[in-house]
Parts: sequence; structure tokens; C-alpha cells
Amino acid sequence: MNKVELESFLKSFILFFGSLTLLIATLFYINYTKEVQTLNETLFSQMRVCSFDLKCEQFKIDFVEKKEQKLYTLYSDKDGLTSYYPIPNSQIYYMLINFAPKLYTQELQKLQKTALWNFLAILVVVLILSTLFSIYALYPLRNALLLTQEFIKDILHDFNTPLASLRLNSSMLKKEIGENSKVERIEQSVKSVLDLQEHLRSYLHNHALQKEEFDLKELLQERVAILEKNYPTLDFRLEMQSRKLFVNRELLTRVLDNLLINAAKYNKKNGFIEIHYHPKTSALEIKDSGVGIKNTKKIFQRFYKEQERGIGIGLHIVKKLCDEAGIKISVQSRLGEGSLFILSLDALTLD
Repeated sequence: MNKVELESFLKSFILFFGSLTLLIATLFYINYTKEVQTLNETLFSQMRVCSFDLKCEQFKIDFVEKKEQKLYTLYSDKDGLTSYYPIPNSQIYYMLINFAPKLYTQELQKLQKTALWNFLAILVVVLILSTLFSIYALYPLRNALLLTQEFIKDILHDFNTPLASLRLNSSMLKKEIGENSKVERIEQSVKSVLDLQEHLRSYLHNHALQKEEFDLKELLQERVAILEKNYPTLDFRLEMQSRKLFVNRELLTRVLDNLLINAAKYNKKNGFIEIHYHPKTSALEIKDSGVGIKNTKKIFQRFYKEQERGIGIGLHIVKKLCDEAGIKISVQSRLGEGSLFILSLDALTLD
């Protein structure tokens, strides 16, 4: 069960189990109050019988002066249950029949214990039913995810033939006409598509990646050099000293490529891309002068996009890879002014 399926299972389980538990608890409370009322009525009836035959082993009998007491009325207070009855040929006293608070508490505890055991028994049944229901509700989601993954795998497989043809023909063209900037851009574009394939394969397989030590500055210089050829009108600015990292190089390369390509793709003509590393905070900032982002809270969601180009999974993959590597990613943006992505690399630095 992957992360999405687990989240869906837990939400379905909590919703179903929680709502049923609340409903059953309410019903048990209503039933308990009725049982307490029935107990009071039963004891009151026994008190009335006791007032006639005086056979009252469980009740206490006393005589009190007449005041404002109501006859044939059950009183419940700290003294337990009490009721008053008339005494034949007496104008001064009433008969008081009392059910001791200790005995009354014991009777209530019996009702509470019975209700609690019944509630727990039903709760176990609800727990089992909630689990089965959540698993059953998970099947459509799982089938949809599997169908999507199979579709992406088929698309990736179908990419191989035209990409191989492009790489072969660009190599032959380079041999015929020699070094040419246009041919190099074609080759870089093909490589970008191949990198996208690797992103998608990594996303589908979700495999553990081997960590390694390398210099972040060298990696950024390498990636920027490639982009400068494809976007010659943009001004790339890299400001940082050497910094050793310990993380999977391929994973971080995919993250940086995606962010840098987006910064270049959605930038303005003659715009800039600034890359700055803060040694004290181990924060890597990628700032651009692009079109900006309207809703920064949704950009990491799968299939969310604000532009016509793309399919809306690039930044979702970035977030997934960052979570896997222990990188905290955040974004600040204003429409028409550009965006700033911040990668917190403190968990990856060696020096």
C-alpha cells in the first residue's frame, strides 16, 4: 500500500468509524438515560408499596414535620432518592422513605458497567466493519492508479522509437555539417525528454536511492551550462562557494533540472535566473524574473498547472523527491514579477 492508498484508507476509516462511533455513543447515552429513568420509576413504585406495608428492607423510613414537601413525589439529591407519604390520622408528620445514596450509586454503576461492555462489544464490530469498508472503498482508487501507471509506462515505451530516431539522425547530421548550435539544441532537447522519462520512471518505481558525496557548485555549473545553450537570451547567475552534499546525485539533479527548466521556460525575454546558496542556513535559492505563480499552495499537487504547456506533474515529482531526500522546499511568487524557490539542504551538507 503506497502513500496515496494509505492516506485514502485512513481518511475513509476515520470518517466511517468516527461517524458510527459518534452515532452509537449518542444512542447508548439516550438508552442509558432511559434506563436510569426506569430505575428511578421502579424504586419510586417500591417506595409507594413500602408506604402501605412498611416492608422496606432496602429503604430507610423516618418521620418529618409537615412543611412544603410534595406528597407522592420523588426527590433526587445528595441524600439519594427520597419520597414523602401521608400518615393516617396525623396532622403534624409525614412519612419519609429514603433510598441511600450509596445504594443508589451502586445501582447506577451496574447500569453503567452493562452499558459500557455492550458499547465496547458493538465498537469492536464497528471497527471490523470500518476496516472492511475502507479496504473495499480503496479498490476503485487502486485500480485507477494502476491504470494511470500502466498508461504512463506505455507512453514511456512508445517514446523510445522516435527518440532513438532523433538521436541517430542528429548524430548523422552533425557528422555531415560539423558542429552546429542548432543541432546541439536538438540534442539537448532530446536529452531533456530522456530526463523526463527518468523522472517518470523514478516516480512510478518509487525505489530507494543510493547516497553519494559530491560538490553542489559543480553540479549546478554543469546544469546551468546545458540550459544556457537552450536559452541564450536569459541571464543565468550562479553565486556560491563549493559545498559538499551527501545525497543521491541523480535525485538532486532531477529536482534542480525541473526547477531550472521551469524558471527558464516560463521566463520573460531577456530575463534572469539567479541561483544563490546561503552557507549559514544551508538554503539554496532559485529566483527568476518569469510570469509568476497564481496559487503557490497548489503547485505541488498532481496535475495542477497554470500554463497551457506541460501536464502538471513536474513540481509534484519535485516535491515527492524532496520528501524522499529530506529536503524542505518552499516557494514565494508574484504574478508578473517572478518566483523564488527555496531548498533547505541542512540535512544533506557535510561541511
